[in-house]
Amino acid sequence: QVQLVESGGGLVQPGGSQRLSCVASGFTFSNYAMSWYRQAPGKERDLVARISSTGASTNYADSVKGRFTISRDNFKNTVYLQMNSLKPEDTAVYYCNAHRALYNADYWGQGTQVTVSS
Repeated sequence: QVQLVESGGGLVQPGGSQRLSCVASGFTFSNYAMSWYRQAPGKERDLVARISSTGASTNYADSVKGRFTISRDNFKNTVYLQMNSLKPEDTAVYYCNAHRALYNADYWGQGTQVTVSS
């Protein structure tokens, strides 16, 4: 079955850095665009970053541009989110998403908590 397993969340101080990982299985990873979303309590789930199936293109939410970097390793079936210069408003549950437009397919991980606090 399809699985997306996030890791790397935890407590980090403002201004610090953290890297999230998402390991995929059960589908052809290289055919899917991968994204990171986040959701704070009482808020909508918002797109943070997206990377195309080959890794050739990326896009970011304005709130994280210049601070976050999405990348992927198609040999390891893994997508990463490098988060730098973290702010308290980055605190959220971060979710990994896989999408293939051809099938209108969407797969979701269960999320990992990132807390930015002193």
